[in-house]
Amino acid sequence: MDMSASLGGFAASLKKKNVWVMNVVPFTESGKLKIIYDRGLMGTTHDWCESFSTYPGTYDLLHAWLLFSEIEKQGCSLEDLLIEMDRILRTYGYAIIRDKVDVVTYIKKLLPALRWDDWTFEMRPKKDALTTGDERVLIVRKKLWNHSVQDLS
Repeated sequence: MDMSASLGGFAASLKKKNVWVMNVVPFTESGKLKIIYDRGLMGTTHDWCESFSTYPGTYDLLHAWLLFSEIEKQGCSLEDLLIEMDRILRTYGYAIIRDKVDVVTYIKKLLPALRWDDWTFEMRPKKDALTTGDERVLIVRKKLWNHSVQDLS
């Protein structure tokens, strides 16, 4: 799932692979869906301040480019968005988060609570026409929750 699809570029780059990508655009950018559909891709509109209508553990990969910054501008909770991502991401699934440095730093602090601390990688992207400033890319993997006696105390 591309959680902030724009024109569907992430999905288009994977078009020749044996995968399908759900492109999600905000209601305010619903006009972009026509371009996504014209490219032969799937898409929908959604407000990430609300939960996404899907079964838990549906998606293998979540891609979020500047989504957390946009959610923060709307006054919505970054924590709630992470919890929603945890709900729709399958166990051992990956999330690719590209956002501003302070947002990525904050997200990294929350990962142990979600138990996504099994595998993480952070990098600085190359400057290009789409870069909006100092950004970081965070790749995380959701791991299987193992309940132990220590966890319950």
